[in-house]
Amino acid sequence: MDIIGALKQEESKLQRQLTAIQGAIAALNGGAKTAEPSEQVISSNGASAKRTMSPSVRAKIARAAKVRWAKIRAEKAKKAK
Repeated sequence: MDIIGALKQEESKLQRQLTAIQGAIAALNGGAKTAEPSEQVISSNGASAKRTMSPSVRAKIARAAKVRWAKIRAEKAKKAK
């Protein structure tokens, strides 16, 4: 039985709960943001977990960027005439 791993999981669970409670308190106090850094997710081996985007979200962002740049280029072409 991996006691240290279980304790680290419990620690991360409690940290998430604490963050949620602090957020609720901040919301009740008028939404003032705390100066606390955002929570980092740490895997069981101690390494920070990367946040990844799904391929569909990545494609959606790419399409939006292409539309945005096409609009900018079109406006630039109008001004050049």
